Amino acid sequence: MKDQARVLDPNHPHPFSRFVAILGRGKTKQRHLTLEESRESMAMILRGEAEPEQIGAFLMLLRLKEEAPEEIAGFAMGTRDTFALPANLPAVDVDWSSYAGKRVQLPWYLLSVMALVGAGYKVFMHGTEGHTPGRVYTRDVLTHLGLPICDSLQMAADQIEAQGFAYVPLEVLSPKLRELINLRPLLGLRSPVHSFTRMLNPFNAPTVMQGIFHRGFMDIHSGAAQLMNITNAAVFRGDGGEIERRPNKPTPVWTTHGTTELHVEEWPQMIDEGHAPPDAEMDVTRLMKVWRGEDSDEYAREAIIGTMAVTLKTMGKADTMEAAQTLASAIWSGRNPSNLPVE
Repeated sequence: MKDQARVLDPNHPHPFSRFVAILGRGKTKQRHLTLEESRESMAMILRGEAEPEQIGAFLMLLRLKEEAPEEIAGFAMGTRDTFALPANLPAVDVDWSSYAGKRVQLPWYLLSVMALVGAGYKVFMHGTEGHTPGRVYTRDVLTHLGLPICDSLQMAADQIEAQGFAYVPLEVLSPKLRELINLRPLLGLRSPVHSFTRMLNPFNAPTVMQGIFHRGFMDIHSGAAQLMNITNAAVFRGDGGEIERRPNKPTPVWTTHGTTELHVEEWPQMIDEGHAPPDAEMDVTRLMKVWRGEDSDEYAREAIIGTMAVTLKTMGKADTMEAAQTLASAIWSGRNPSNLPVE
């Protein structure tokens, strides 16, 4: 038996329709959503209070208009409002998002994370996978390495307390957000969901690292971090859109500390190659070979140390780029090459 058609009453518009109307009134009348409107609209979507047609129109109107910092911050805050958090949040040093995947170079940033964890810093990672064909995703590599994938925030809290590291897939953080990201093939374009998921920071880590692909989003993400009053936040165009410094190119990093003024710092190129050839094989077994010192790939080593250096300076563990680079090199040299610090 077919479902009965919905009866729409023009005298009583759907509560979510006002958000679509704000975005779709045309060039002269449309405007950005305020932070509170953004927060409320995303919470409504995640609670199942918006119709599929409304969600599609909403996301594409935002994409056409281009998101504002208030919208990215509000969407992240609205999502956080829906989290079922553990009673006791673990102490976390760094929130590390991973939503892009790698297709040209291996995910060397994972060894940056492991080295930081081995040095005593607690790192919470979250991300997703599979939305773009031909990429290597964090979850897949962690599984290959035999590391646990958390199926709840409570499990993540326990993992952080026990080992200083946890990874949570987006479908655990927010199943509905994962559904929205998976709409990309249907809608034909990325949506704002790909942006604000990087700022979810469920355990309120004082340092939030973000890697993005499109340069035009640097100011937007930094502005959102200021609106959310994140203690330390860094945004840069990492390799493939992940949090990974490209050692063969200068890396501008947008940094904010709470509501203070945005600071842009250009980290120098570390190796002479102007262009690193793509890794044709993307063999993830090389990650452990580099960790154990069996593979002396210069690009990999400098990407790992350079990524750590940006993170350490953002955390306030070093006052200058040079000091951060020296500290990162010492952490890498001092790692236990026999085993990863997480199991």
